[in-house]
Amino acid sequence: MKKLFIFLVAFNLYSCSSKIEPSQELLNFNKIVDLSHDYSSETLYWVTAKEFKLDTVFAGTTDKGFYYTANNFETAEHGGTHIDAPIHFAENTMSVDELPLQKLVGSAIKIDVTANAKGDSDYLINIDDFKTWEKKQGMQIPDGSIVLLETGFSKFYPDAQKYLGTTARGEDAVKELHFPGLDPEAAAWLVKNRNINAIGLDTPSIDYGQSTFFKSHVILLSKNIPAFENLTNLNQLPPYGFNVVALPMKIKGGSGAPLRIIALLN
Repeated sequence: MKKLFIFLVAFNLYSCSSKIEPSQELLNFNKIVDLSHDYSSETLYWVTAKEFKLDTVFAGTTDKGFYYTANNFETAEHGGTHIDAPIHFAENTMSVDELPLQKLVGSAIKIDVTANAKGDSDYLINIDDFKTWEKKQGMQIPDGSIVLLETGFSKFYPDAQKYLGTTARGEDAVKELHFPGLDPEAAAWLVKNRNINAIGLDTPSIDYGQSTFFKSHVILLSKNIPAFENLTNLNQLPPYGFNVVALPMKIKGGSGAPLRIIALLN
């Protein structure tokens, strides 16, 4: 089964882009960690977004005697584990279908700020968090990295009150949102001083819940750096030395999309 998976990953990467040649490192792994929440009636969405709906078209035995199931589903682009494409907050940038696979597949690091965010639902991941990681690991954030930020908030999912800060929905609920995010000063520092391919975290937004101008989104997405939101199982990842495969639904012109993201560990 593992050999089949390796072949499929290699074949799909090769066939999707002639510019990508899967490295031996990417294909040598001992463990797969699923970083995605599933989609269901419990899936958490931004308080103004359309929630997930699954309609059964047919489920049962047909008149010809074989079993058959099919469903229709509806969903907003931005909910559950999903990707924010640059066009979401930056004009004349990439939509989901335009993102090169090099930004979605490759080596990754994890920065754990759970101790700092514990008890502080408005915690802002800051420059010192990045510098502390670099000092502890004895290296700079490597060029081309996918940077994952662990706040520990995924343990609250799908409890809307604990995860989002509110069970309310609609425009009036926006002011009630409370969850950690990335300080815009730290986003600007990353863009200016480090060369990353993508960023993700285990909260509903790269900007913290009380943000009103979404500056971290604007800073990162303006540089065609996509963001992965509502991740899970980041506690199973080491600080570095693993790869990520983040493949969203390829929506033409999409500002975001549902995302299946996994980590490959040696």
